[in-house]
Amino acid sequence: MKKYFRFFGMLLATFFLLTGISAEAAADWSSRVITATGTGIAPPDAGSPGQAKIMARIAAKVDAQRQLVEVIKGVQVSAETTVEQMMVTSDTVTTKVSGMLRGAQIVAERELPDGEYEVTMQVPMFGSSGLAEAVFERPAGVVPFPVPATAVRTDGEYTGLVVDCRGLGLNPVMSPVILNSAGTKIYGHQNLDYDLVIRDGMASYASDMNGASRAGNNPLVVRAERLSGNNSNPVIGVTDADKVLSANASNGFLSRTAVVFLF
Repeated sequence: MKKYFRFFGMLLATFFLLTGISAEAAADWSSRVITATGTGIAPPDAGSPGQAKIMARIAAKVDAQRQLVEVIKGVQVSAETTVEQMMVTSDTVTTKVSGMLRGAQIVAERELPDGEYEVTMQVPMFGSSGLAEAVFERPAGVVPFPVPATAVRTDGEYTGLVVDCRGLGLNPVMSPVILNSAGTKIYGHQNLDYDLVIRDGMASYASDMNGASRAGNNPLVVRAERLSGNNSNPVIGVTDADKVLSANASNGFLSRTAVVFLF
């Protein structure tokens, strides 16, 4: 916990010394990246124009990093847990998140009028050097998917699963759970290969079927009846859940994380 406060204290102290007006930052669940744009200006005693530009650029980077921190802290790892909660209780998570921030990529930068500078930085949620590596622990093993209560004969070879949650107010999380209306979990991180989850995540979020390519060209589409877990976990009917589990037993699309949530 001491590392947590020391790291953010240093970052904020540098920010107040060097930065100008903050811009914007956000987590994009469709593209699965966290982006922040920072603005900086050099102090009056910066020296030559070249030195002033360098200091303004440093200030803009610090501002972008500060905003990345704020967004990352608010990301929901699961329905019950945020990244900030994990950092407060784990020095290991704090250290990993700090390392990830140091590796944040500059994706755009430019000089602004009156000596200001703007830098846009980005970190991925999944994949190499992504947030998932910092917050997900490797489990002891993989738990098999539950057996459907009633085996359902499915037509065709389904390539993935699309759960339509539009209009329900779904809150995206890094580790979602799909339940049936009887309360049985039919899809969760414990059912999946850890390395695959770190690389690809458990699901994609999209606003419509045009963004559902992760589920392949012949997905099984089901409608969520409601949401649970702070509106983060879709709940589908028992019949639909049995159909999903029966189709997955044949095609294994859940194990490949070929899952999309429409929200």
